Amino acid sequence: MNNKPIIAITMGDAAGVGPEIIMKSLKDPAVYDACRPFVVGDAKMLERVKEIVQADLVVRTIQSVEEATFQPGVVECLDLNLLPADLPFGVVSAEAGNAAFRYLEKAIALANEKQIDAICTAPLNKEALHKGGHIYPGHTEILAKLTDTEDYSMMLSAPKLKVIHVTTHIGLIDAVKKITPDRVYKVIRLAHETLQKAGYAKPRICVCGINPHAGENGLFGYGEEEEKIVPAVEKAQQEGIEVVGPLPADTLFFRTVRGDFDIVVAMYHDQGHGPVKVLGLEAGVNITVGLPIIRTSVDHGTAFDIAGTGVADELSLKEAIRQAIELAPKRA
Repeated sequence: MNNKPIIAITMGDAAGVGPEIIMKSLKDPAVYDACRPFVVGDAKMLERVKEIVQADLVVRTIQSVEEATFQPGVVECLDLNLLPADLPFGVVSAEAGNAAFRYLEKAIALANEKQIDAICTAPLNKEALHKGGHIYPGHTEILAKLTDTEDYSMMLSAPKLKVIHVTTHIGLIDAVKKITPDRVYKVIRLAHETLQKAGYAKPRICVCGINPHAGENGLFGYGEEEEKIVPAVEKAQQEGIEVVGPLPADTLFFRTVRGDFDIVVAMYHDQGHGPVKVLGLEAGVNITVGLPIIRTSVDHGTAFDIAGTGVADELSLKEAIRQAIELAPKRA
């Protein structure tokens, strides 16, 4: 019996680099050695980019997971057939935005039905998503909505650095308002539980402050650290979680890369994303934690400026597939 995990790779916004990086990734037989991958998307787009990226691959259309054979050299696509064959690359469109949502919706349904073990997503475009009638900030919020998940967070993983977020796709002023002791505590617990599942016996967690120098005892800000973060850290410590903070963000990421901590709890989007992306877009992976299903993603956008040229780098997607394999439930 084949016990390799079944991974559904969603195409994302097909006007971006998603189809290209998928075909480049699935050229590698090592991917098939480690898992059973297939694509949820539009087969016609994979056929188009096959020539662009010079991939000696066969694109095979399937209508169900059961039809897939998972053979190296054959890219199997659960074809939703939502897009015109001449969809322009690099252009925001409602059609591509709606299709990106539908691919993810289908993959989530398959995961909920236990037909697949994990979802790996190529990037979508938020403007196109909204034009297509789906008003979500991004993948994370769609996943939470369609799995009825209330407590979730975005985790970024790169070599030597893992970051989990208290808030993500909202403006900075709104983010500070959304930071509460309860939310910070829940994210600390998510970090602790996620790393324990990944094999860390006692994860070392550090928590960023909001203000410069983590407020420096009230010199900066209006006491946000004492009000919003300290109670959460103390509650987690009382439960035996190894967590410290709030600490200054300007040194905390360096200390984590050095090896002092296993994961950083960041307060807002750019506080956490910036350091990970400095380490290299090709190395970063986006993981949604707290869901009842496994989902990983590239940590870059649709790159409309280079879409359709064949130069997009597939390394982040291959790393996202690898981490999906690592996190997926083990089959008997």
